[in-house]
Amino acid sequence: MAVAGAQTEVTRVVLTWDGMSQVPHRFGGVEYRFGNREIGHIHGDYLVDIPFPTKVRDKIVAAGEAQPHHILPDSGWVSIYLREPADVERALDLLSRSYNLAAHQKMRRQDRDQSSS
Repeated sequence: MAVAGAQTEVTRVVLTWDGMSQVPHRFGGVEYRFGNREIGHIHGDYLVDIPFPTKVRDKIVAAGEAQPHHILPDSGWVSIYLREPADVERALDLLSRSYNLAAHQKMRRQDRDQSSS
């Protein structure tokens, strides 16, 4: 089961965030990138995969917000099956968290680079 229009809606929202782009994902679907960094991808209207540091992933899974990745369960990735509209909102929330982590890390790197020059 899938949520009709989920990929269109997720893509519409994600592309409003500063610095975001989309490219075809190598295993099908749409990959969302912040610069060169993937913040997640969607497979049609039924599945979203999002990378996190392992400690963050463990908290997300423990809170029941997502499942371990459907193929790589021991990685930092999570999977969210889109079975109802609330799942799309949860996926957008987690994509936003992945985006915020990437943006924060980029700012820290830039600050570090500026202070060392």
